[in-house]
Amino acid sequence: MESCGLHCLKLHHLSVILGDSLILKDINLHVHCGELTAIIGKNGAGKSTLLKSILGEINHTGKVTFTGHDGAEVENIKIGYVPQSLSVDSGTPATVYDMLAPLVSKYPIFLPRRAKTVSRLRSHLSEFNAAHLLDKKLGQLSGGELQRVLLAAATLPKPDLLLLDEPVSGVDQSGLQIFYKILDKLKNSSDMVILIVSHDLDFVRRYADNVILLNRGLEVCGPPDKVFNSTEFLKAFAKY
Repeated sequence: MESCGLHCLKLHHLSVILGDSLILKDINLHVHCGELTAIIGKNGAGKSTLLKSILGEINHTGKVTFTGHDGAEVENIKIGYVPQSLSVDSGTPATVYDMLAPLVSKYPIFLPRRAKTVSRLRSHLSEFNAAHLLDKKLGQLSGGELQRVLLAAATLPKPDLLLLDEPVSGVDQSGLQIFYKILDKLKNSSDMVILIVSHDLDFVRRYADNVILLNRGLEVCGPPDKVFNSTEFLKAFAKY
């Protein structure tokens, strides 16, 4: 499915206060499908807190809404989430199949595999350069392989909103390039809103359609050139 560009995540005056600390202040944003929107900022700027607020994991004031192609608010949207990392014991016997099968079938995974489920999962994983990982144990995956599997899991089924919190932290250069190309293809072929927190400014400049510079409040947003040439960006990333 190609993106219609008309699905939209809207944040209205979103603020987060934890204890006596103001973590996020009066965030107003519209993020559309068909675009890769990157959130950047210094450590402590509130980037991960913003994603957790959207997920409903952190109490906040203001409103988070998602509208469909007709402009009407959509309830019970499907959200995919890729964390910064996932701690997996190297000795775990669980395989990629064991992780993904419950997402597409209620058939118990301890019973013999169904050919239909295997075929569906292998086909889906092929979109993430990971079909060959279906039978591999989770603890034996490299950092890049695990993140591609997590991305595959987050898009099974296809979500309305995909949130990624520094998803390639610790991944080697080869794994980075594979992940970024998959994400770019996903953006161009799927009707979903994609929001990613990233410290990789070179990736953001190359792949992002829109950039949000956050420092508790919204400093500046827009196309990469606009944000990267702003005084706010130069102040935050003087060495870039």
